[in-house]
Amino acid sequence: MSEEVQDGGAQDSGAKGERIAKWLARSGVASRRDVERMIEERRVSLNGTVVEHPATFVTSIDAVAVDGKVIDGPDRTRLWRYHKPDGLVTTHRDPEGRKTVFESLPEGMPRVVSVGRLDLNSEGLLLLTNDGALARKLELPSNGWLRRYRVRVFGVVDERRLAELAKGSVLDGVKYGPIEAAMDSRKGDNAWLTVSLREGKNREVRKVMQGLNLHVSRLIRTSYGPFPLGELQPGELEEVQSRVIKAQIPRDVEPDAAKRR
Repeated sequence: MSEEVQDGGAQDSGAKGERIAKWLARSGVASRRDVERMIEERRVSLNGTVVEHPATFVTSIDAVAVDGKVIDGPDRTRLWRYHKPDGLVTTHRDPEGRKTVFESLPEGMPRVVSVGRLDLNSEGLLLLTNDGALARKLELPSNGWLRRYRVRVFGVVDERRLAELAKGSVLDGVKYGPIEAAMDSRKGDNAWLTVSLREGKNREVRKVMQGLNLHVSRLIRTSYGPFPLGELQPGELEEVQSRVIKAQIPRDVEPDAAKRR
């Protein structure tokens, strides 16, 4: 059964082209889910006509615009390692007017989206990509990618309870997956921990530590899957070479754009 699509684009899935939500995600506008929301809000147009359905197809001769601004076609898939400083929010627009990660990037950077987020007071490695579809895929817990953190906590560390986090935990009705946590050093009521997890729920490390009566005073992500923070200083970023992307990202995760190159 054929799907109804917007006039002006390719008329069926057999025609050359791809769905507009995927096309815009690969163009770095936003994740596919966010693009679909933009379409619902009637912010996307194709050849001057408002797009009504995410199943609309785009070809190389079509003109796509978001909020009236024409979007260039997808570039080759690119990925950056960025050392997020404390005090930046990981969003393109902040209703409270706080400075964002994307405002802090060097001039000349293409539009990028983040792979996951780090909250306002968290620091460390944040992966950025111009391919929104790739970002969404790399965020999935099913990839099994380990996220590692250095965490400074205030309070009395019970190493037995810390070890039990490896079995998973439930806090305030929320189930958290296994977390590997070990104490590296302690001075008075402050301690540094190494914490590793694969799931990454919102503010997970802070909430789980709070459940152990520990206050997180500093949180630094040191790696995300195969990509390390390395020697990057706060505010610095470095592009990952294409050959490294192809070597490190599993084939079932690799974006269509990378497969064609």
